[in-house]
Amino acid sequence: MNTSRRFILSALLLSGVAGVAALIPGSVTAAPPSPSDPAFGAYLLTQLDDLHRGKSSHALVSMHVKTARWERSMSMEAWSVGEDYSLIRILEPKKERGTATLKSNKDLYTFLSKTGRTIKISGASMGGSWMGSHFTNDDLVKDSRLDTDFDYVVKDGPTINGEPTWALILTPKPKAVVVWGQVDVMVRKSDLMPVGELFYDEDLDPVRKMEFFDFQTVAGRQVPMRMRMSPLDADRLGEYTEMTYSKLEFDVGIDKSFFSVAQLKAI
Repeated sequence: MNTSRRFILSALLLSGVAGVAALIPGSVTAAPPSPSDPAFGAYLLTQLDDLHRGKSSHALVSMHVKTARWERSMSMEAWSVGEDYSLIRILEPKKERGTATLKSNKDLYTFLSKTGRTIKISGASMGGSWMGSHFTNDDLVKDSRLDTDFDYVVKDGPTINGEPTWALILTPKPKAVVVWGQVDVMVRKSDLMPVGELFYDEDLDPVRKMEFFDFQTVAGRQVPMRMRMSPLDADRLGEYTEMTYSKLEFDVGIDKSFFSVAQLKAI
Protein backbone atom coordinates (compact mmCIF):
# COMPACT_ATOMS: atom_id res chain seq x y z
CA MET A 1 0.00 0.00 0.00
CA ASN A 2 2.26 2.52 -1.15
CA THR A 3 0.02 5.27 0.10
CA SER A 4 -1.93 3.84 2.90
CA ARG A 5 0.47 2.01 4.64
CA ARG A 6 3.07 2.92 6.40
CA PHE A 7 0.60 2.03 6.86
CA ILE A 8 0.23 -0.99 8.67
CA LEU A 9 0.72 -2.76 9.26
CA SER A 10 0.89 1.42 6.74
CA ALA A 11 -0.64 -1.15 9.01
CA LEU A 12 0.02 -4.24 9.56
CA LEU A 13 0.65 -3.09 9.38
CA LEU A 14 0.39 -3.10 6.89
CA SER A 15 -1.11 -0.11 6.81
CA GLY A 16 -0.15 0.47 8.73
CA VAL A 17 0.35 -1.71 7.03
CA ALA A 18 0.68 0.92 4.72
CA GLY A 19 4.07 -1.60 6.14
CA VAL A 20 2.33 -3.28 8.97
CA ALA A 21 4.87 -1.92 11.39
CA ALA A 22 4.74 1.06 9.12
CA LEU A 23 1.17 1.38 10.25
CA ILE A 24 2.39 2.29 13.72
CA PRO A 25 1.14 5.83 14.33
CA GLY A 26 3.18 8.68 15.67
CA SER A 27 3.50 12.23 14.47
CA VAL A 28 3.55 15.55 16.26
CA THR A 29 1.58 18.07 14.22
CA ALA A 30 2.25 21.76 13.71
CA ALA A 31 -0.53 24.34 13.73
CA PRO A 32 -2.50 23.99 10.47
CA PRO A 33 -2.96 26.82 7.98
CA SER A 34 -6.44 28.11 7.26
CA PRO A 35 -8.52 26.05 4.79
CA SER A 36 -8.49 29.13 2.53
CA ASP A 37 -4.69 29.12 2.50
CA PRO A 38 -3.17 27.49 -0.64
CA ALA A 39 -0.79 25.63 1.70
CA PHE A 40 -3.70 23.85 3.44
CA GLY A 41 -3.77 20.85 1.09
CA ALA A 42 0.00 20.37 1.26
CA TYR A 43 -0.20 20.55 5.05
CA LEU A 44 -2.87 17.82 5.16
CA LEU A 45 -0.85 15.52 2.90
CA THR A 46 2.30 15.98 4.97
CA GLN A 47 0.37 15.16 8.14
CA LEU A 48 -1.11 12.07 6.50
CA ASP A 49 2.30 10.91 5.33
CA ASP A 50 3.76 11.28 8.81
CA LEU A 51 0.74 10.21 10.87
CA HIS A 52 1.94 6.64 11.08
CA ARG A 53 5.61 7.32 11.63
CA GLY A 54 7.74 8.16 14.60
CA LYS A 55 11.42 8.35 15.37
CA SER A 56 10.97 4.89 16.86
CA SER A 57 7.99 2.81 17.94
CA HIS A 58 7.06 -0.37 19.76
CA ALA A 59 3.60 -1.91 19.66
CA LEU A 60 1.48 -4.93 20.44
CA VAL A 61 -1.15 -5.38 17.76
CA SER A 62 -3.77 -7.91 16.78
CA MET A 63 -4.80 -8.67 13.22
CA HIS A 64 -8.09 -10.24 12.16
CA VAL A 65 -8.51 -11.40 8.58
CA LYS A 66 -11.91 -12.33 7.13
CA THR A 67 -12.25 -13.82 3.66
CA ALA A 68 -15.13 -15.54 1.89
CA ARG A 69 -13.79 -18.97 2.93
CA TRP A 70 -12.11 -18.51 6.32
CA GLU A 71 -11.24 -16.22 9.21
CA ARG A 72 -8.09 -16.04 11.27
CA SER A 73 -6.66 -13.90 14.05
CA MET A 74 -3.12 -13.38 15.24
CA SER A 75 -1.26 -11.20 17.72
CA MET A 76 2.06 -9.58 16.92
CA GLU A 77 4.81 -7.44 18.36
CA ALA A 78 6.25 -4.71 16.17
CA TRP A 79 9.20 -2.33 16.28
CA SER A 80 10.14 0.47 13.90
CA VAL A 81 12.67 3.24 13.37
CA GLY A 82 11.55 5.94 10.98
CA GLU A 83 10.04 4.73 7.72
CA ASP A 84 12.88 2.45 6.61
CA TYR A 85 13.22 -0.11 9.41
CA SER A 86 10.58 -2.37 10.91
CA LEU A 87 10.27 -5.83 12.41
CA ILE A 88 6.99 -7.64 13.00
CA ARG A 89 6.97 -10.94 14.92
CA ILE A 90 3.95 -13.21 15.40
CA LEU A 91 3.21 -14.14 19.01
CA GLU A 92 0.00 -16.13 18.52
CA PRO A 93 -1.30 -18.54 17.33
CA LYS A 94 1.26 -20.86 18.84
CA LYS A 95 1.84 -22.81 15.62
CA GLU A 96 3.08 -19.63 13.93
CA ARG A 97 4.92 -18.09 16.88
CA GLY A 98 8.27 -16.67 15.81
CA THR A 99 7.36 -16.14 12.16
CA ALA A 100 8.56 -12.64 11.40
CA THR A 101 8.93 -10.01 8.70
CA LEU A 102 11.84 -7.59 8.48
CA LYS A 103 12.02 -4.40 6.46
CA SER A 104 15.50 -2.88 6.15
CA ASN A 105 15.55 0.04 3.76
CA LYS A 106 14.00 -1.38 0.57
CA ASP A 107 14.71 -5.04 1.40
CA LEU A 108 12.01 -7.31 2.80
CA TYR A 109 12.63 -10.67 4.48
CA THR A 110 10.35 -13.27 6.03
CA PHE A 111 11.44 -15.89 8.57
CA LEU A 112 9.25 -19.01 8.70
CA SER A 113 9.49 -20.46 12.19
CA LYS A 114 8.01 -23.83 11.16
CA THR A 115 10.82 -24.56 8.71
CA GLY A 116 13.57 -22.27 10.00
CA ARG A 117 13.87 -20.73 6.53
CA THR A 118 14.60 -17.07 5.82
CA ILE A 119 13.23 -15.82 2.50
CA LYS A 120 14.05 -12.54 0.79
CA ILE A 121 10.92 -11.28 -0.92
CA SER A 122 11.62 -10.70 -4.62
CA GLY A 123 10.02 -8.21 -6.96
CA ALA A 124 7.87 -10.96 -8.47
CA SER A 125 6.33 -11.66 -5.05
CA MET A 126 5.67 -8.07 -4.01
CA GLY A 127 2.04 -8.22 -5.05
CA GLY A 128 1.40 -11.27 -2.88
CA SER A 129 -0.60 -11.20 0.32
CA TRP A 130 1.25 -10.41 3.55
CA MET A 131 0.52 -13.12 6.14
CA GLY A 132 -2.75 -13.97 4.39
CA SER A 133 -4.09 -10.45 4.90
CA HIS A 134 -5.46 -7.88 2.48
CA PHE A 135 -2.16 -6.02 2.66
CA THR A 136 0.56 -6.93 0.17
CA ASN A 137 4.31 -7.32 0.52
CA ASP A 138 4.56 -4.24 -1.68
CA ASP A 139 2.70 -2.24 0.97
CA LEU A 140 5.54 -2.84 3.40
CA VAL A 141 8.41 -1.50 1.33
CA LYS A 142 7.06 1.37 -0.78
CA ASP A 143 8.44 4.73 0.22
CA SER A 144 6.35 7.09 -1.89
CA ARG A 145 4.88 10.17 -0.26
CA LEU A 146 1.49 11.69 -0.93
CA ASP A 147 2.89 15.20 -0.72
CA THR A 148 5.52 14.60 -3.41
CA ASP A 149 4.10 11.89 -5.70
CA PHE A 150 0.56 13.20 -6.20
CA ASP A 151 -1.18 16.32 -7.44
CA TYR A 152 -4.31 17.13 -5.48
CA VAL A 153 -7.42 19.18 -5.04
CA VAL A 154 -9.25 19.76 -1.74
CA LYS A 155 -13.04 19.63 -1.72
CA ASP A 156 -15.87 19.37 0.79
CA GLY A 157 -16.18 15.68 1.50
CA PRO A 158 -19.03 13.46 2.70
CA THR A 159 -20.28 13.32 6.27
CA ILE A 160 -18.81 10.17 7.85
CA ASN A 161 -20.10 8.93 11.21
CA GLY A 162 -21.69 12.34 11.76
CA GLU A 163 -18.44 14.20 11.03
CA PRO A 164 -18.09 16.64 8.09
CA THR A 165 -14.92 15.95 6.13
CA TRP A 166 -12.47 17.41 3.67
CA ALA A 167 -11.85 15.22 0.61
CA LEU A 168 -8.40 15.27 -0.97
CA ILE A 169 -8.55 13.93 -4.53
CA LEU A 170 -5.06 12.72 -5.46
CA THR A 171 -3.78 11.91 -8.94
CA PRO A 172 -0.25 10.59 -9.50
CA LYS A 173 2.32 12.89 -11.05
CA PRO A 174 3.55 11.73 -14.48
CA LYS A 175 6.91 10.40 -13.23
CA ALA A 176 5.69 9.04 -9.89
CA VAL A 177 6.21 5.30 -9.34
CA VAL A 178 2.81 4.44 -7.86
CA VAL A 179 0.27 1.76 -8.69
CA TRP A 180 -2.89 3.80 -8.14
CA GLY A 181 -4.76 5.80 -10.76
CA GLN A 182 -6.33 7.93 -8.03
CA VAL A 183 -6.57 8.05 -4.26
CA ASP A 184 -9.34 9.85 -2.34
CA VAL A 185 -8.54 10.76 1.26
CA MET A 186 -11.18 11.93 3.74
CA VAL A 187 -10.17 13.84 6.88
CA ARG A 188 -12.43 15.16 9.61
CA LYS A 189 -12.86 18.91 9.57
CA SER A 190 -12.99 18.99 13.36
CA ASP A 191 -9.45 17.72 14.00
CA LEU A 192 -7.99 16.86 10.55
CA MET A 193 -7.74 13.17 11.47
CA PRO A 194 -8.12 10.69 8.56
CA VAL A 195 -11.28 8.60 8.50
CA GLY A 196 -10.97 6.93 5.13
CA GLU A 197 -8.91 6.35 2.01
CA LEU A 198 -10.25 5.02 -1.29
CA PHE A 199 -7.88 3.53 -3.88
CA TYR A 200 -8.55 3.32 -7.63
CA ASP A 201 -6.80 1.24 -10.29
CA GLU A 202 -5.45 2.65 -13.55
CA ASP A 203 -8.95 2.45 -15.07
CA LEU A 204 -10.23 4.57 -12.15
CA ASP A 205 -12.30 1.74 -10.73
CA PRO A 206 -12.29 1.68 -6.88
CA VAL A 207 -10.47 -1.44 -5.71
CA ARG A 208 -9.98 -1.10 -1.95
CA LYS A 209 -10.59 1.19 1.00
CA MET A 210 -8.92 1.91 4.33
CA GLU A 211 -10.95 3.06 7.35
CA PHE A 212 -9.65 4.52 10.63
CA PHE A 213 -11.34 4.15 14.05
CA ASP A 214 -10.87 4.51 17.81
CA PHE A 215 -8.82 7.70 17.97
CA GLN A 216 -6.86 8.01 21.20
CA THR A 217 -4.18 10.29 22.58
CA VAL A 218 -0.87 8.47 23.00
CA ALA A 219 2.16 10.40 24.27
CA GLY A 220 0.44 13.64 23.35
CA ARG A 221 -0.40 12.47 19.83
CA GLN A 222 -3.85 11.65 18.54
CA VAL A 223 -3.76 8.40 16.60
CA PRO A 224 -6.22 5.81 15.24
CA MET A 225 -5.86 2.60 17.23
CA ARG A 226 -7.91 0.49 14.82
CA MET A 227 -7.70 0.33 11.03
CA ARG A 228 -9.52 -1.78 8.47
CA MET A 229 -8.53 -2.57 4.86
CA SER A 230 -11.28 -3.94 2.61
CA PRO A 231 -11.17 -5.06 -1.05
CA LEU A 232 -13.98 -3.68 -3.23
CA ASP A 233 -14.05 -6.10 -6.15
CA ALA A 234 -17.43 -7.84 -6.44
CA ASP A 235 -16.22 -11.36 -5.64
CA ARG A 236 -14.54 -10.23 -2.38
CA LEU A 237 -17.15 -7.92 -0.89
CA GLY A 238 -17.41 -8.44 2.88
CA GLU A 239 -13.75 -9.38 3.23
CA TYR A 240 -11.38 -7.27 5.33
CA THR A 241 -8.24 -7.15 7.41
CA GLU A 242 -8.49 -5.24 10.70
CA MET A 243 -5.57 -4.12 12.85
CA THR A 244 -6.04 -3.12 16.51
CA TYR A 245 -3.31 -1.77 18.80
CA SER A 246 -3.38 -2.85 22.46
CA LYS A 247 -0.08 -1.16 23.32
CA LEU A 248 1.72 1.67 21.60
CA GLU A 249 4.79 3.61 22.66
CA PHE A 250 7.16 6.00 20.95
CA ASP A 251 10.82 7.04 21.14
CA VAL A 252 11.82 3.73 22.68
CA GLY A 253 15.57 4.15 22.13
CA ILE A 254 15.94 1.32 19.64
CA ASP A 255 18.87 1.41 17.20
CA LYS A 256 18.86 0.62 13.48
CA SER A 257 21.26 -2.26 14.15
CA PHE A 258 18.34 -4.08 15.81
CA PHE A 259 16.80 -4.62 12.37
CA SER A 260 19.04 -7.44 11.20
CA VAL A 261 18.50 -10.88 9.70
CA ALA A 262 19.92 -12.34 12.93
CA GLN A 263 17.25 -10.52 14.95
CA LEU A 264 14.62 -11.65 12.46
CA LYS A 265 15.29 -15.26 13.46
CA ALA A 266 15.45 -14.63 17.21
CA ILE A 267 12.45 -16.29 18.88
